[in-house]
Amino acid sequence: MADTGSQLSGRRAEAARNDERILEAARDVFIANPEAPIAAVAERAGVGISALYRRYESKEDLLRRLCADGLARYIAAVEAALADSGDPWEAFAGFMRRAVDAETNALTLRLAGTFRPTEELTAEAERAQRLNDRLFRRTKAAGALRPDLHVNDVALMLEQLASIKLGDPERTRQLRHRYLALALEALHAPSETRLPGPPPSWQELSGRWTP
Repeated sequence: MADTGSQLSGRRAEAARNDERILEAARDVFIANPEAPIAAVAERAGVGISALYRRYESKEDLLRRLCADGLARYIAAVEAALADSGDPWEAFAGFMRRAVDAETNALTLRLAGTFRPTEELTAEAERAQRLNDRLFRRTKAAGALRPDLHVNDVALMLEQLASIKLGDPERTRQLRHRYLALALEALHAPSETRLPGPPPSWQELSGRWTP
């Protein structure tokens, strides 16, 4: 007779794999088309619609989970940079590369304003912003960033890079990193010109999430 604990462990592992497939499928489906039905996610993930609804009560619930997962990836990228005690500029540049690969800013670009965030999601976004600010201030204090740059400029630059989509996923990744390299050159001190206009405020950035 099979061990009951092993059976439960096996079911939990399978549930975790299904959840990962659902989130990956949801990321692809909703970045391509935020208006897509939840059935399109089930089809892409290769799971039954009933299995999907057992995990997520609605499309909005799935969107919240998807964005929470994206925030967790983003926070991990910032924390890894903050834990790097080496060259501040290299730590910052490494964060930018990880953020581009994580595609979290693509979620902001496509999903902001399409659902109502929970208080927990809003708190995590504010936590991510505090970590952004810590990393930005450390890099700027080291003299590695142009003096007229603001932390919120970085968010919109990452969104611009996330908007690049051409060819297959590998070609898209190549192009995003090509233009990230150009962006990093523009961010790096010293700079010979001054940026026009004020940077975006936190209210402008976060306000987009209100439906």
